[in-house]
Amino acid sequence: MTTMTDTALAEFKMPDVGEGLTEAEILKWYVQPGDAVTDGQVVCEVETAKAAVELPIPFNGVVRELRFPEGTTVDVGQVIIAVDVSGGASAGAPAPVQEAAPEPVAVPEPATAPEAEAEPAAPEGRKPVLVGYGVAESSTKRRARKAAPTEAPAAEPVAPQTPVAPQSQSVNGHNGARPLAKPPVRKLAKDLGVDLATVTPSGPDGIITREDVHAAVAPAPAAAPAPQATEAPAQAAPAPAPVVSTDARETRIPVKGVRKATAQAMVGSAFTAPHVTEFVTIDVTRTMKLVEELKQDKAFEGLRVNPLLLISKALLVAIKRNPDVNAAWDDANQEIVQKHYVNLGIAAATPRGLIVPNIKDAHAKTLPELAESLGELVSTARAGKTSPGAMQGGTVTITNVGVFGVDTGTPILNPGESAILAVGAIKLQPWVHKGKVKPRQVTTLALSFDHRLVDGELGSKVLADVAAVLEQPKRLMTWA
Repeated sequence: MTTMTDTALAEFKMPDVGEGLTEAEILKWYVQPGDAVTDGQVVCEVETAKAAVELPIPFNGVVRELRFPEGTTVDVGQVIIAVDVSGGASAGAPAPVQEAAPEPVAVPEPATAPEAEAEPAAPEGRKPVLVGYGVAESSTKRRARKAAPTEAPAAEPVAPQTPVAPQSQSVNGHNGARPLAKPPVRKLAKDLGVDLATVTPSGPDGIITREDVHAAVAPAPAAAPAPQATEAPAQAAPAPAPVVSTDARETRIPVKGVRKATAQAMVGSAFTAPHVTEFVTIDVTRTMKLVEELKQDKAFEGLRVNPLLLISKALLVAIKRNPDVNAAWDDANQEIVQKHYVNLGIAAATPRGLIVPNIKDAHAKTLPELAESLGELVSTARAGKTSPGAMQGGTVTITNVGVFGVDTGTPILNPGESAILAVGAIKLQPWVHKGKVKPRQVTTLALSFDHRLVDGELGSKVLADVAAVLEQPKRLMTWA
């Protein structure tokens, strides 16, 4: 993740802050050129396809330059900050590693501003929440080219893309060969209607960069080198405001980060796992009374107590009674993987999009412990500080659409999970109770499940057990 030069300039590369992530957007810089930094100090906040994450720097020194401005999407492995460690490097600084050919500074795509505004700078004492620190070096190598326009070493493997029409003569330095560009750059060119064969490459070994594509669309004079790398990209192609049509009737918002990952996951889930959804409408008056009683209990002092707490416990009890529902489908090995633990996912709406962090080993928690975990999960999600690790490894999920006044829905499974429970709004409704029509607290539950793993009988039993616990909460003691 870091490289050292002869002038004691340490370069910090964008790490893979999740599992297999390829890029991240820089939301906020907490340091500027000239600032002193220490090992472990958070220098910036980035947004990946899974969450917003703070990055601590692994050495001591003085910031020399920031390679990218806020709002730029940067590939994993690219240098994002350079620090002068001469005379200030710590003994524990990482050993030098071989440096890959540096990429030109990328510029923001001319689409729109990020989905969510960068959060305010953190106060002193803010602690890093980085998960999955480190970048794995790829063992793949690109085949040698017959003629290279520069002497720079090979950059990164080039994935096969849509073929380019043959050329009979040299075009912009490509010599009739297929233009070289990374997949994200090829996609950008496709979206902007740019033929890569007409683009003049400026990257090492003749690679076309994002900046080259932008220049092909709206040519602009190259920015002169500046001491602060954060200013050069902005001068070359400043990030515009959201693109609004000339009649101001449309706004185009780029789909990236958490929202993009969610969209891809939902499409994959909907067209991979055969969904079945069942519904039940129940009287939860007793559960609502128990919620009010628990709020007065000293065991729950300082904890968040609400209907979701008892709904979560009811689902955990139902899973304990029907353990086969807690499984995953391994398509590669054609196996059903039964889980002997429950990582309970809770869908949370945030400014950056829908995320589903989960409570690890929720099945082993007491009711007060479950209340504490739910409170931490919600507050962390609202602050936009949910770590990638908190969103991995879920087994079943609850989505509370009732908070929006919605009666119910047909939820889509979180990828890799077997079931998801949607909880509708709890409302006073006419209900037949002990032979008479009375106003009762009523809600509708919807359970979607993967029919490869869960047949109709098992799914019905799970939903019926959740409903039975919420109608008669004393079953939390008799069934647990």
